[in-house]
Amino acid sequence: MPPPHQVCKIDHSPTAPVNCYLIDRLWPRGISKEQLLGVQWLKEIAPDNTLRQWFHQHLEQWELFESRYRQQLAENDAWRPLVALLRQGEPLTLLYGSKDTQHNHGIVLRDFLLAQI
Repeated sequence: MPPPHQVCKIDHSPTAPVNCYLIDRLWPRGISKEQLLGVQWLKEIAPDNTLRQWFHQHLEQWELFESRYRQQLAENDAWRPLVALLRQGEPLTLLYGSKDTQHNHGIVLRDFLLAQI
């Protein structure tokens, strides 16, 4: 059984888990919409384009990216339905396309959501 809250790199699974969300601002390259059937796309929850592009040029500044993204999340209500699911004890899967599994916005978002419970 998968953990109740997970952050996953996009794979080619034939079916999406319940409460599965793509959290990238841009649709992932090389992935068709059919491959993510059943996944809800929440692009408004991702870092804005300016922050996203800045981070790609400054990967070594992870802490600063994390701080700026948390600030954007605090100013945005798009995450509230996800917290509502967590408070109800529902499982939640966040999908991202980044190759770095330790330093990406999905990790920041997961920690932010769990802090709201």
